[in-house]
Amino acid sequence: MQVDCVLCHAKTDETMVNVFDTRFGINSTYAIVCCPLCGLEQTAPLPCQDELNRLYETYYNFGGEMNTGYTRLRTRFLDSFLYRIWLALDGDISFHLNKGSGKLLDVGCNEGRGLEFYQGHGFSAEGLELNGKAAAVARNKGFTVYDSTLEGFTAERRYDVIVLSNVLEHSLDPGVMIQHIHRLLTPNGVVWISCPNSQSWLRSMFGRYWINWHVPFHIVHFSPDTLKALLLKSHFEVVDMRQETPALWVAHSLIAGLFSRPGRPTRQLRSAPLVASLILLIRGLLFPLLWLGNLSNRGDCLVVSARKI
Repeated sequence: MQVDCVLCHAKTDETMVNVFDTRFGINSTYAIVCCPLCGLEQTAPLPCQDELNRLYETYYNFGGEMNTGYTRLRTRFLDSFLYRIWLALDGDISFHLNKGSGKLLDVGCNEGRGLEFYQGHGFSAEGLELNGKAAAVARNKGFTVYDSTLEGFTAERRYDVIVLSNVLEHSLDPGVMIQHIHRLLTPNGVVWISCPNSQSWLRSMFGRYWINWHVPFHIVHFSPDTLKALLLKSHFEVVDMRQETPALWVAHSLIAGLFSRPGRPTRQLRSAPLVASLILLIRGLLFPLLWLGNLSNRGDCLVVSARKI
């Protein structure tokens, strides 16, 4: 399958076929293609925006789930001091430990969990969220949350920090998204980006069952080189780029490899006892492997800070 690269528009080559949704059971298959010119990998065929909107509304977006066993356990953990310790051990891919000051925008803030951390660490935090139910929950917590697309969003005063925590890989045009981030930042403003690493050792181990293919929601699959090239082209200076391998992501790939089948939702991903047990086992026993993977540039998540120039 040959499609145009979303960044440089060259014809791409297939690198993997018959990739399926290992989370929700969407009954379609996709390919992973790679651009021979810029090296970017992406999902093919690309869904159109209307199709993506329908898929998000059906499967992905926050629908007001509250007071279930899963959500109660998650909230109790995130509100505890154990979560801070866990982030220090397992890797902070959502920037919840970052401290600072100034005006911050969390793009895709969902129900405002990240906003609570950023506000508590010194920032004046606001959010951007298209899901009305999730945005309402965040507003009920006292946060300013805008329901605009990034392309249509304007701010009275530009931001010192913009957060793209597991957001950029969902964009049909990541180059345009980064241009809008640049537009909304103050001079020397900073963007924080986290996204899956297409060079991860977990990709090699699990193949099409790697949880972070996440087709068709993950449109682009960045490597360290392709993400850095995009930022440089968009007039950003990479200040820091590190890699993390969250035990949760390892557990999800393992569960997907064991239980996912095409066209069927993988319900074991929502089993709190199973997921929690695997997380503790993986972090406790496999920490040397996770650490070595990060040091060898094959960690599962890219965590980047880049300054506007």
